[in-house]
Amino acid sequence: MFSEADIALASDVLSRAHKAGIMLAIAESCTGGLVSACLTAVPGASEVLDRGFVTYTNDSKTEMLGVPADLIRSYGAVSEAVACAMAEGALARSRAEASIAITGIAGPGGGSADKPVGLVWIAGARTGRKTIAEKHLFGDIGRSQVREKSLEAALRVLERLI
Repeated sequence: MFSEADIALASDVLSRAHKAGIMLAIAESCTGGLVSACLTAVPGASEVLDRGFVTYTNDSKTEMLGVPADLIRSYGAVSEAVACAMAEGALARSRAEASIAITGIAGPGGGSADKPVGLVWIAGARTGRKTIAEKHLFGDIGRSQVREKSLEAALRVLERLI
């Protein structure tokens, strides 16, 4: 299901979190649970992965993560502001000390001139630290490829957070 490289990266993230003694939470939109699934493919993930949120709709981002509806209306679901609010919401609504959030446009449709297909925002939050965010422009490379590249990028953000 996942490449050897993805599993190795997920294993490294889990090992780092375990050594640091921190729990993780994941908030996903365009990846639809792919990051959580990759982490849980590694034996022992339950020692550090507290929970995952799949918040595909705007309402679910508000209801499950506390993302203000006004923020989504102002910036759009695929934005730095919403990604950061998602990561912070996952942290606030879990027992985790570190979280990541992924929101993007995987395609094939849904893009615009300002927000093209392949645009993905990944944010990371950690207790007591400033929330970080990364913008990725993967391009219109196909839905599966955008999601796969988002998975790898999200795991790399987790590595840096720990």
